[in-house]
Amino acid sequence: MIRTYGLTHIGLAVANADRSFQFYERVLGVRATYREPGMIQAQTPGSYDVIVFEENGRKVGKMEGVTHFGFRLMDPEDIEAAAEAVRQAGGSVLESGEFVPGEPYLFARDLDGYRIEIWFEKSES
Repeated sequence: MIRTYGLTHIGLAVANADRSFQFYERVLGVRATYREPGMIQAQTPGSYDVIVFEENGRKVGKMEGVTHFGFRLMDPEDIEAAAEAVRQAGGSVLESGEFVPGEPYLFARDLDGYRIEIWFEKSES
């Protein structure tokens, strides 16, 4: 077995890298770590993750076997703010609720049609 930081990045085919970056910047506060024409790499604050926005018109929004990808909240009280941030950034909330009491979630669509989850899960510690 090798040690890793876990799943750390995802590459998304998008219609417009700047537009997609701005959505995730508004919702999650991502910051650009690398740019080149048609591609932006971004990272959420305080994490090891990377989201790569790659302009590719033929594949935009196609999950092709991937059902969604998620972002875990630090505070369950932030779920309503997350829903509002998605809406304000131009996305749509598809579903929301609680998996179990005290563990809220929402599923949303970003500007390219990708299904994202924002949720809180209680820690074992």
